[in-house]
Amino acid sequence: MKRILIWVIGALVLLAAGAVAVLAMLNADDSGAPQQSAAVVNSAEQLERGAYLVRTGDCMACHTARGGKSLAGARAIQTPFGAIYSPNITSDEETGIGKWSADDFWRALHNGKSKDGSLLYPAFPYTNYTKVTRIDADAMFAYLRSVPAVSQKNLQPDLRFPYSNRILLYGWRALYFRPGVYQPEKEQSVEWNRGAYLVQGLGHCSACHTTRNALGGSDLNAELGGGFIPVINWYAPSLTSDEEIGLGDWDIEHITALLKNGVSPRGTVLGPMAEVVGASLQHLNDPDVRAMAVYLKSLPRQKEASESKERASPDEVDRVLALGGKIYKAHCVDCHQASGKGTWPAYPPLAGNHAITMASPVNAIRVILNGGFAPSTTGNPRPYGMPPYGPALNDSEVAAVVSYIRNSWGNKAPIVGAAEVNRYRAVPLD
Repeated sequence: MKRILIWVIGALVLLAAGAVAVLAMLNADDSGAPQQSAAVVNSAEQLERGAYLVRTGDCMACHTARGGKSLAGARAIQTPFGAIYSPNITSDEETGIGKWSADDFWRALHNGKSKDGSLLYPAFPYTNYTKVTRIDADAMFAYLRSVPAVSQKNLQPDLRFPYSNRILLYGWRALYFRPGVYQPEKEQSVEWNRGAYLVQGLGHCSACHTTRNALGGSDLNAELGGGFIPVINWYAPSLTSDEEIGLGDWDIEHITALLKNGVSPRGTVLGPMAEVVGASLQHLNDPDVRAMAVYLKSLPRQKEASESKERASPDEVDRVLALGGKIYKAHCVDCHQASGKGTWPAYPPLAGNHAITMASPVNAIRVILNGGFAPSTTGNPRPYGMPPYGPALNDSEVAAVVSYIRNSWGNKAPIVGAAEVNRYRAVPLD
């Protein structure tokens, strides 16, 4: 009953906002003007640039179904409101974008509107892509037009009421969408601005690393401050808080290595981020990856969170940590060492690793249950993986070893309960 009430209230809020904004939105310039296409001097260079940018935006990750043809769409994007299926963006004229113009493509990226003027659901991150320049959008379109045509019909969204009503998107856009190409900050360096352009735009990092509210809108006051990814139940840590993965005290080289190779002396990417690195970031050129690292390192640090208070009794803490220590010695010590420092580059450190001590232990729980696998990259072609221990350990044992790791070698965080482990044991990986 409470959930239904929330949906009703949400729908009324969106309708109210939409009623105020609908005329303005309908009359707004949706062509993306005044930015116009520039004359193409070298078509081959434009295609090469477009291929690079499409890879940078990780378009293939969403627009290619498992086992399907590249960029032909039909992959289900699961959201708290239902499933949205990615469209076919190959050059097919009937089911793809073969009949689109460069203006149509620009409108989709910049204004979140399809060729026929219908509003696109923000599962397509046009709230980020709006920052892409017209020159880059045209290069991407030129490349996509060169992709071999695949005839694959687009699937309609499978969304629950009232989210299945597209008219509500007018209200959502009025609340959460402000179109605008990235504007360089004059007081910053060229490298910093390049990094900001990539992180805020095609990289769409805030799509995961920013908290979303019940209506799916991002908290713009806490951009890149961390966000829980629903459905797959994974936490994208804060990039601005040193209590999580805040990068302010990282070396630029370590941030660059993490983005480019998936491993660094400070940690290893796992979960959804492993796919981002493997499919996208590893293919960026070194100056672009470094620019992203420079920008991320410069982000203002959030005020440190107050110390977490332990909810369990001292006796319970001692019992859990004693059991966790035994399990760690039996299953973990060979790779991560008794010191918790790991063995670079094969096994990441656990000591001082803020990914372990975040307020939410969900990532650590899921890695132990399901295993952890870094991406295979040019800089780390044969990554070491961590086997899943879910079949070997019960909920209490997983909770104990997670708790032990979170409270050893200087780490400090509340212990984890068996019920919390059980909550994620049956969660699918994708």
